[in-house]
Amino acid sequence: MSYYRSAPPPRGFGGGGLALPPFTPAIRGIVFACAGVYMLEVVGYLASGRSAWFLDLFGVSAWGVLHRGFLWQPFTYLWLHALDPMHLVFNMLSLWLLGGELERQWGTRRFLAYYLACGVGAAPFIVAADLIPGRHGPTVGASGAIFGIIVAFGVVFAERVIYLMALFPMKARTFAWVMFAVTFLSMVTQSQGGISSIAHLGGMLVGWLYLKRVWRLPELYREVRWRLRRRRFRVMDSHDDNRYLH
Repeated sequence: MSYYRSAPPPRGFGGGGLALPPFTPAIRGIVFACAGVYMLEVVGYLASGRSAWFLDLFGVSAWGVLHRGFLWQPFTYLWLHALDPMHLVFNMLSLWLLGGELERQWGTRRFLAYYLACGVGAAPFIVAADLIPGRHGPTVGASGAIFGIIVAFGVVFAERVIYLMALFPMKARTFAWVMFAVTFLSMVTQSQGGISSIAHLGGMLVGWLYLKRVWRLPELYREVRWRLRRRRFRVMDSHDDNRYLH
């Protein structure tokens, strides 16, 4: 079954109603996990007066992954955020506003698999960008996964009207393209390589490839076979004399 062949009718967020998006199990778990890790970051900072050791160990960087063998970083960086609380608040708010409908459409397990695929999949882009000469530091945050959620929302709910900055109505598909364009321009113009923007673009690209089943070969094969078989059938009426068609 395709992830984006159908979608429920618009309701709630962006659908013309006033209901808030659902606070679904995976969304709730991610929000609580990130908030808990953030509290550990704050405690560690208050206890030691510095947060660099925490970020060096669990944030993702080329130095950590390639030179020190910290192979857990492409996963752990997802759960960390900058000490500025707005970084955490903005990411989790975006996740809730867009991700709740997706989880209700796909189910918790599939949604979580997609979220992790986008977040972890963005890490190689970060590592590659970190190899570019310049002053770089460890990257943290769930933004790569969040931008993958933006892509999925734009695909699954393409005709849903949402409000950019709560002011400008546009279809979800258009919103996804706008975010892609803004992120790309930010990457091009940002100093020191724009690693955070590359993480966002990486999450969007991985999300699009995931939805297209590029690396899920068994599902891609079943989808193609189903479409080919469907073309072999046609609807017959009572006056059709070709009895060999089925």
